[in-house]
Amino acid sequence: MKNYTIKNSAVVLEDKIILFICRGNSGRSQMSEALFNFLSKKAKAISAGTDPDEKIHPWTIKVMREIGIDVSQQKPRLLSNGLMKKADKIIVMESGLLKDMPPKYSPKLEEWKIEKLLGKSMGQIRKIRDQIKKRVKQLIKEIE
Repeated sequence: MKNYTIKNSAVVLEDKIILFICRGNSGRSQMSEALFNFLSKKAKAISAGTDPDEKIHPWTIKVMREIGIDVSQQKPRLLSNGLMKKADKIIVMESGLLKDMPPKYSPKLEEWKIEKLLGKSMGQIRKIRDQIKKRVKQLIKEIE
């Protein structure tokens, strides 16, 4: 059962779970999860991939470490029906994956269209990280 508080006569759910999804779960979705968990006071993020890589990409570790967040111990995880069911909101990082999501989760889905990190320079990856950070802050503001 979820916890809740009453604020100005409105019920506010606490302990929300946000699920970030991308293909490899070694870059964008890992950054999103880490940033969300670092910045949020009331909700928790998890991430997964439709075809997870074996490990987090070194550039993901590097650009996150630059802003004081260590993701080096994170492991890519396979997206499962259980994770999707548990999530209050599901953020899909790229449009190609949206069509693969089970229709029953449509009300929870949001698409961000964040560029893939593969083949990008470190400067471009930093810009993508900063774009993700801005979107995560906006999301937290909406749900908290």
